[in-house]
Amino acid sequence: MYWDDAVIFGLVTVGMMIVFMAGWVGFIVRDHRRKK
Repeated sequence: MYWDDAVIFGLVTVGMMIVFMAGWVGFIVRDHRRKK
């Protein structure tokens, strides 16, 4: 049970990091296009 909780927690953490990085990159790209 502990191993399952650890795996789920790790997957959620990685997923949140990927979503955050994708949003950050999207914001930079949108801002860069706006300056042009």
